[in-house]
Amino acid sequence: MKIGVIADDFTGASDIALTLAEGGMRTAQFIGVPDAPAPSVIKAGVVALKTRTCPVDEAVETSRAACDWLIDQGATQIIFKVCSTFDSTDSGNIGPVLDALAERLNAPRTITCPAFPENGRSVYQGHLFVNDTLLNESGMQDHPLTPMRDADLRRVLARQSQQEIGHVPALTVLQGADAIKTALPATGHIIVDAISDENLMEIGKAVQDEVLLCGGSGIALGLPVNFGVSPGSPDWQAITGPGAVLSGSCSIATRAQVTRFKAKAPHREITAEDVLDHGLSATDLADWALAQPSAPLIYSSADPEIVRAAQDKYGQDTVAQAIEALFSDLAKTLVANGISRLVVAGGETSGAVVSGLNATMLQIGPRLAAGVPALRLEQDRPIAFALKSGNFGDEDFFASALARMEGTP
Repeated sequence: MKIGVIADDFTGASDIALTLAEGGMRTAQFIGVPDAPAPSVIKAGVVALKTRTCPVDEAVETSRAACDWLIDQGATQIIFKVCSTFDSTDSGNIGPVLDALAERLNAPRTITCPAFPENGRSVYQGHLFVNDTLLNESGMQDHPLTPMRDADLRRVLARQSQQEIGHVPALTVLQGADAIKTALPATGHIIVDAISDENLMEIGKAVQDEVLLCGGSGIALGLPVNFGVSPGSPDWQAITGPGAVLSGSCSIATRAQVTRFKAKAPHREITAEDVLDHGLSATDLADWALAQPSAPLIYSSADPEIVRAAQDKYGQDTVAQAIEALFSDLAKTLVANGISRLVVAGGETSGAVVSGLNATMLQIGPRLAAGVPALRLEQDRPIAFALKSGNFGDEDFFASALARMEGTP
């Protein structure tokens, strides 16, 4: 293994795994910290964790354990993969985990860049934009778990970290790798601007010898070439059989996808009241889903004001844990009864689903959308997945992903 990635959620893990696989590196996504060595053919290993919203101490401890395992597999460069919208809270978890990894790796500095231009994320003058809108005006200010109300990544990280926060501006990045290397401060966490894939390729050249990086999947664009590999498309074998869509994301993009898919597919909404007051069970939902004539949609993707009302009534953690537990049990029941293709929307929902299936390693297939690969789980029979970050994919993503899993993505 050459590159090791610690991802703070499951969709982010598959996102960066796709980037590395398309860069020509044999890549696998591991679910949690493995207790056995990685296959020797793996050149890039991505450890998927659920640490974005867990307590800070837990996030630090689990991330350290993942780092130790990746180093034991031979990884010489570690990436802390966070969301391209830099989701966190003022108390963490990005800053504390970065501080801990820097200490573990004896890394005097960390290059941080969540830019992902293909999906509209860019960093300019230290500020994160979603398309042409500042992060805090993009809809992310209403995120139910990690509302982002400040677009200045220097301020965001400074509130979380014990280290100095530096910055390399876009005008320097445009001058190329040598200028970037020269401009990097000797210590601290350094926000590096990037507004295009070309910028990220130059950043990749500049950080060839850096031991610790942080960012979205875009940070990996320019890294595989440093290890002597060439870009290519991962292999895929078609997986047929019944499918289903499970959506827990409340992002603007996912809600549009839910609306589009509802117009053509059986659908059923889950509310906090259904689960916490009325005892809705995974068995009830699975029985309904398996009786449908085509791939059904089961979703809890509500408008932000509805989510806030439920959180106020029951408590934020109570709502999140109840919905995630239901999706986890539901996925297990569906797969046990013949479902072979699953499209899952939302990082926390994806983590719940994959954990519910006791998956340990996912094979990375070709892209279904920017940042979303087809994934293959080998169990008694192969299962195909798409684990979609909330804001990724076009409005037809659910239908197109299900169809492409049956052929060549």
